[in-house]
Amino acid sequence: MENKSINPYHFVTNCISGKWKMTILHHIHHYGKIRFNETKKTLHVSEKVLSQQLKELANDGLVERIQYNTIPLKVEYILTPLGEDLIPALDILYIWSIRRMAQLELPIDPDAFVVHTEKKYSDQLMDVMDTYMKKQRE
Repeated sequence: MENKSINPYHFVTNCISGKWKMTILHHIHHYGKIRFNETKKTLHVSEKVLSQQLKELANDGLVERIQYNTIPLKVEYILTPLGEDLIPALDILYIWSIRRMAQLELPIDPDAFVVHTEKKYSDQLMDVMDTYMKKQRE
């Protein structure tokens, strides 16, 4: 049997690739847990895509699906310890992305600043946030 090596960048990219995966991970981190229907409404993502991305995140060990035996059925998603370990890396990517978007003068989704309110973001992005807010008022 041949042992084919895997590039670590390709591995992590596979785990977090997908239009909504990083957003879902941050959403769970921010709120502590999420429920499917609430998240679908909040993120404005299709049921099919959200379901698929949550399954992939669970298969990669980043998210845990918890099903409660109640009527109606209640399901929540939480981060696993592996998912929690990934959050600082996602924070760095988020901050880099906001800074680069500002340099390119690309429009930034206003929700990006609403859900990223912790001091770690404002410390790094205060100048960008101030500029963005001034532009919004104009």
